[in-house]
Amino acid sequence: MSPLSVSLRDVSVKRRGKTILGPIDLDLGESGFTVVLGPNGAGKTTLLKVLHGVERVSGGTVQWSAPADAAQQAQAYVFQRPIMLRRSVRNNLAYPLQLRGTSKAEIAREVSLWAARVGLMDVLDQPAPRLSGGEKQKLALARALIRQPSVLFLDEPCANLDGRSTREIEAVLRAAHDSGTRIIMTTHDLGQARRLGSDVVFLLNGALHEQGPATQVFAQPAQPETKAFLDGDIVD
Repeated sequence: MSPLSVSLRDVSVKRRGKTILGPIDLDLGESGFTVVLGPNGAGKTTLLKVLHGVERVSGGTVQWSAPADAAQQAQAYVFQRPIMLRRSVRNNLAYPLQLRGTSKAEIAREVSLWAARVGLMDVLDQPAPRLSGGEKQKLALARALIRQPSVLFLDEPCANLDGRSTREIEAVLRAAHDSGTRIIMTTHDLGQARRLGSDVVFLLNGALHEQGPATQVFAQPAQPETKAFLDGDIVD
């Protein structure tokens, strides 16, 4: 797991003549837990997809600190609504390792390890689509982390989950970050952002409005719109 950094220069995304994101200049270092904040429609998910290479940019450049193919292989992405393969939980976890050609013995060890870490040992042989919302999110997270990615993207990973599931997922994310995974996550939950974030990116109307260490942004935001958002006001 080699560390990766990324630089965006003059990046923009347009759809049907409307600018959804940008132009943005953004640098994200090799380590950290970046929380991307902003009101609905600010461009948070689009930014994640641009960084992950699944959203075509209309202009500008996205430059990782490794060749494009290597950078892509070192990343994982967990969607807000996790996609479940129509297989058992066990086979969902095994799938990314099978694609890599990992041995059956190693796959079995890793599947058991990650199922235990996210609390899914009791449902390993159940069909994944039948899991609860919280279980599906934990499975999606474990399936992403089982590959030991250098960078993990998360789009609202705890949206619509209860407190217990949120605590369990946050514990897994902290452990992954402590183990060296670079995390970039969108969230509407300011409490979660304060608990997890090492740095903050605040988007407004598709533009990068503020960026800085989490402690600084939360305690003394530089922009009035950031302060208003953090105070719970409507910002547009």
